[in-house]
Amino acid sequence: MKKLFGTDGIRDIVNENLTVDLAMRLGNAVGSFFKPKYTKLYLARDTRNSGKLLEMAVAVGAAAAGIEVESCGIFTTPALAYVTHKEKALGIVISASHNPPIYNGLKVFCEGYKVSDETEEKLEDIILKGLMDYCNYREIGKYLEDSAKQEYIDYVISLYKDKLDETNLKIAIDVAHGAAGAIIDSIFGALSLNYHVYNNEPNGFNINDNCGSTSPDFLSKKVKEKGYDLGILFDGDADRCLFIDRYGNVVDGDHLMAINALKLRKQGRLKKNLIVTTVMSNLGLEEYLNKNGIILLRTDVGDKYVLERLLKEEAILGGEQSGHVIFLDRSTTGDGIITALETLETIKFFSKSLEELTSVVPKYPQYLKNITVKDKFKVINDKRLEGLKKKYEGIENFRIVVRTSGTEHKVRIMSEGISKELVDECITEFSNLIENIDNE
Repeated sequence: MKKLFGTDGIRDIVNENLTVDLAMRLGNAVGSFFKPKYTKLYLARDTRNSGKLLEMAVAVGAAAAGIEVESCGIFTTPALAYVTHKEKALGIVISASHNPPIYNGLKVFCEGYKVSDETEEKLEDIILKGLMDYCNYREIGKYLEDSAKQEYIDYVISLYKDKLDETNLKIAIDVAHGAAGAIIDSIFGALSLNYHVYNNEPNGFNINDNCGSTSPDFLSKKVKEKGYDLGILFDGDADRCLFIDRYGNVVDGDHLMAINALKLRKQGRLKKNLIVTTVMSNLGLEEYLNKNGIILLRTDVGDKYVLERLLKEEAILGGEQSGHVIFLDRSTTGDGIITALETLETIKFFSKSLEELTSVVPKYPQYLKNITVKDKFKVINDKRLEGLKKKYEGIENFRIVVRTSGTEHKVRIMSEGISKELVDECITEFSNLIENIDNE
């Protein structure tokens, strides 16, 4: 079992478990492990106050191992993935994505893809053994600050140029005081979209603070108050995207995958006629896709597992209910900006409003609850949880998923079924048991 890496890289509270020393050791481990095949490491960060500190620590470690380092500054996660794919290089993103600013994280990329669990385990082994690779002084890596933003911006514009003309939609965008704010005008402006950006005044401490994809109420109110046709929500590093319809309702990743899948099929882009999602996606999505002759495959939670299955199946569309959506013929990872533009293209393609498109996708009652615990591994391994699960096994059209967070000290519960009363009862019973186990 991995000790440092979770479902999306290393992520923890800054200056407690995520320290400058750990960041330096990761940079050094990446440099040591990937030499001599790779000699260039790109770095990017979101807007957290701890970002520059951790970025410099990673750079020091990597340069000491003999790797050249180039900082892209404040840059989205998918944008860095694009650059590393294009340049056939390594990358590390300093971001805790949707988490509050007390957290930060370190995500490792190789040629556009998040590294595998196996590679993360090998990097962990180097770090935990305290091994440091110091190259000869003549071979110390250079440090460059030459932003690669324009490469990514030009690429995205090229994908959607002339495809969104005459959409005539009035759009509200919440960038969550995060990395999307650094490039959103360059892309949406170049595509001549009618939009207004909110929450784009980062101060190092307000990223994801009552805004963005984890707090949609702000944008929901703006959409209704100011008469926008729709809203678009990003998280701190812009790998997630959710929408708001004109009535203020949240359109989650399940619905975005559903409506985009139909467009991709009509365009001849939906390879194998399937999409890949996780165990958290709603049963309504599966029902809708089945009715439309599209296959749904499920993986464990985590967009990296969705990507692995997409590559295995040679498919191109997959994602998570939370808004990580992968268009593999466009990007090597979940890209919030590409998801937003694909969805705007889908709205134009079908000549229907967002709410018209999503209203036909059913949604079963589903309850998600996060419980903060002292020891998530103690809780999840308690046999009483399995005993309680058996009580609900065999109930038709009913699911219960209990798992640890890969990024926080939490246990997550998802209950879903036709009966809202049964869903609520199940959540209450599991919540009480988890809290009792944690307090013992």
